[in-house]
Amino acid sequence: MSQHPSLKASAALGGKRNVLKRFERVAVLKKRAQWKDGDRVIGLRKTKPDA
Repeated sequence: MSQHPSLKASAALGGKRNVLKRFERVAVLKKRAQWKDGDRVIGLRKTKPDA
């Protein structure tokens, strides 16, 4: 069974994501000096992806 062409195009684009994974959010906060080792990983601040 073949895949519909509209599904292939969206997977290949790989556009910018709005939501970061937890480890990505920690990396952004570390870069901004808003998170240090030993801080809790649960309940992180809201972050926007770097452009």
